[in-house]
Amino acid sequence: MAIIVRLDRVMADRKISLKDLANEVGITNANLSKLKNGNVTAVRFNTLNAICRALDCQPGDLFEYKDE
Repeated sequence: MAIIVRLDRVMADRKISLKDLANEVGITNANLSKLKNGNVTAVRFNTLNAICRALDCQPGDLFEYKDE
């Protein structure tokens, strides 16, 4: 896939666990884990908004495009 998810890196920089972020964002650990591992095909904007608010970051910090 050409889109690489960098959520794990941002979480490590902010020193926040998957469980804590999932609770703050309001989604399940399983769904957040799927996103973190790049095993999703879509992300809702309200979820993305909540993640960016919780991590104090921009959407571009979470995703990277690599030409295949």
